[in-house]
Amino acid sequence: MPRSFDLSADYQDSVEEVLRAFTEEGYWLARLAASGVDDAKLEALEVAGDGAIEVATLQIVHSDKLPGMISQLHRGDLCIKREESWGPVSDGTATSSFSGSVAGAPAKVSGTASLSPSAESGGSRLECELTVHVKIPLIGGKLEKIIGTQLANLVRAEQQFTSEWITNHA
Repeated sequence: MPRSFDLSADYQDSVEEVLRAFTEEGYWLARLAASGVDDAKLEALEVAGDGAIEVATLQIVHSDKLPGMISQLHRGDLCIKREESWGPVSDGTATSSFSGSVAGAPAKVSGTASLSPSAESGGSRLECELTVHVKIPLIGGKLEKIIGTQLANLVRAEQQFTSEWITNHA
């Protein structure tokens, strides 16, 4: 049964500054390089005239670096395909839909996010609603919980990376 998670992260930067970073190929290449995976590729980055953004990435973790539980369930390298679609800023807020999947594995993540101004910090706040679904009898629920915890860590790490990148490239 799919498991839902609500995650959030606070940025010191405005909605517009964060989305501007998302439009730059250099940002994505640096973010992928800093992700800690063995191999990563920016497969697509499309920025529309209205500010909408489409991003597709592929991240690979070599099989010899996978935790025991994962390597018992999945043979070979772990190839993670991730897609994000950001709409243009409307009334100060940008919304997104995203998905992630592992090639050859019955696991997927999907969800939505919003990036809104934060009156408290003067920056912005990212709020994500995501669903993790692992179709493996008996242990799927346990894996969904583990993946959800890892995604919470990922959201925080990506927020920190983005804020540092904006500071260094402003």
